[in-house]
Amino acid sequence: MRLLVHSGFFTKTKVHENQEDDEEAYILTPSSRLTIKDKVTNFSPFVQAMLDPVLVSPWQFLGDWFQGSELTPFVKAHGMGLWDYCNESPKYNNIFNEAMASDSRLMSLVVKDYKSIFEGLGSLVDVGGGTGTVAKIISEAFPHMKCTVFDLPHVIANLTDSQNLKFVGGDMFQSIPSANAILLKSILHDWSDEECINILKRCKEALTSKGMEGRVIIMDVVINQKKDEHDVTKTKLLFDALMMVTFNGKERNKKEWEKLFLEAGFSHYKIRFIIWNEVPY
Repeated sequence: MRLLVHSGFFTKTKVHENQEDDEEAYILTPSSRLTIKDKVTNFSPFVQAMLDPVLVSPWQFLGDWFQGSELTPFVKAHGMGLWDYCNESPKYNNIFNEAMASDSRLMSLVVKDYKSIFEGLGSLVDVGGGTGTVAKIISEAFPHMKCTVFDLPHVIANLTDSQNLKFVGGDMFQSIPSANAILLKSILHDWSDEECINILKRCKEALTSKGMEGRVIIMDVVINQKKDEHDVTKTKLLFDALMMVTFNGKERNKKEWEKLFLEAGFSHYKIRFIIWNEVPY
């Protein structure tokens, strides 16, 4: 508990404020409140997935990976990539999907504060949208919009369509369903520059294949070490290392993002830096 207090996960308070005894109790901080399971913004599944031996054990193979030929430490540890592992392990697939869903519930804040990004769109495809948490939030906020969750067949298996939300299985490296907007939330940091350019080209084709003038909406990390607070940069760099260990990806700075956009054939783009100082709980 001393370690958790020192790291800011808990804090201490006196049990009897007006008495002289030194009895103390531990209370929640904004960070630990995010792990309470009955809260809307509940990161407990995300923490569970990150601390699961499936994701922890690859870190023990960093040395062997540096000297070997495997694509990632995850492949060195498990003999296959994460997506194949999830396909073969329904138990961990459920853990991972719920972790991504818990993170995606924060999308309600984006829709609330940045409605202009989505207003006027008739259709949207959420690429790599998992079990549909983000698409459901968008479809409820904009009932006129037709939303499609596009992911690997085993991810969307047995998921039910609704009036303005449907699930489509496929491979984003081959083709993406046409729409006014393509959403990529926490997708591109999983992949190398070459793979990201391929994905973005498929997005561009999906926007232009029926003469639509649309947009690609990317929600991802932008490393900004000169302007970000120390703890924010530390978190982003830890995720950068996680992408290296688990996938063949990385977190990128503004210049690296711009390079991807231009090489994929986009001539216009806008990068917005969104920072929430407080997350409601």
